[in-house]
Amino acid sequence: MKHASLQAPAKDVMNTRVMAVGPHALARDVALHLLSGVFSGLPVIARDRALLGVVTEFDLLKALEEGRDLDAVEAEAIMSKPPITVEEDTPIKAVIKRMTEANVLRVPVVREGKLVGVISRSDLLDHLIAKRLIVAYGTL
Repeated sequence: MKHASLQAPAKDVMNTRVMAVGPHALARDVALHLLSGVFSGLPVIARDRALLGVVTEFDLLKALEEGRDLDAVEAEAIMSKPPITVEEDTPIKAVIKRMTEANVLRVPVVREGKLVGVISRSDLLDHLIAKRLIVAYGTL
């Protein structure tokens, strides 16, 4: 079944309540946020909300593998850059393609290089899949 909503823009699906860190945030603080299980990566932004990069769980693991002290290293030193992003008017179909090709869990949404939201895989699925309640009786 084709979904007309695949042509909807990213801004219709994005979450505008975004947790981000500044470039000088300590890696240990970023790691603590990621350990909450809510995030798999955090955008790194400048004071004007310009997106500089993203610190992911992989970035933190790589820093640890290199013997770096998470209490001393800053987000800007370990972040992935340039970040994989989409513009707020990017069609959902293109967002999905970008995310699957890059194998990322979520993607920052930008307007003129500034962070305005984030889209996760669950945001996309929630938008695209019709809600149906399945009730099972008896032994499965």
